[in-house]
Amino acid sequence: MATMAGSTWEDVRKQARLLENDIDVKLVAFSKLGMSSTSSSLSPETAPLINSDDMFDTMSMELQQLLNKLSSINDRMADLAPSGTATLHTIKRHREILMDYQQEFEKTSVRVSARREREELLRGASPPPAHGLSRRDQYSKEAAHLHSSHILVDEQINIAMEAREHLTSQRQAFKRMQTRFNDITNRFPMLNSLIYRINARKRRDSLIIGIVVAVCTFLLLLYAFH
Repeated sequence: MATMAGSTWEDVRKQARLLENDIDVKLVAFSKLGMSSTSSSLSPETAPLINSDDMFDTMSMELQQLLNKLSSINDRMADLAPSGTATLHTIKRHREILMDYQQEFEKTSVRVSARREREELLRGASPPPAHGLSRRDQYSKEAAHLHSSHILVDEQINIAMEAREHLTSQRQAFKRMQTRFNDITNRFPMLNSLIYRINARKRRDSLIIGIVVAVCTFLLLLYAFH
């Protein structure tokens, strides 16, 4: 493209439109490359999970340069803009387009970075072979991770079983204590009889007091009305 030095408002605006169209086309290809699967030229057993890292990184650098250039053009456009509401609206629209492109670029980059991190975790600490980590190795490492998870689950189950046995022993201890109390009570039947008589006398005294209170209340009411 032509340089921006000595350009007019219309020239800078045309440069912005051309650059926006170029970025839009490259962003579509960039997004498809980020979502593309493994190349089919390799067998399923030996194909690495990502075989287009260099292409993706190259396009990422190119898009970053284009976005920076479009930002500079927008600033140049704002400096050369004639006064007027329509001009301000045009500048705002170009800035919104740049913001949308930057957000789309960052979203695709973050998605690919997250996928790469997951693949690195699957590869493990050992360095991968030159042709990339095969799917069979990926499955083996995943199986090892699952085996480790099963071991952790078994340990948690053992802890839970030990806790249950501890609670069971406590319950048996309480049962033994209750049995001892019952044995003591059975050994002293007179004590039970005495307690029963005390409770019966308390109930009888409460009944007598209740009858006396009722009779007194009735007599008071009868005296008050007569």
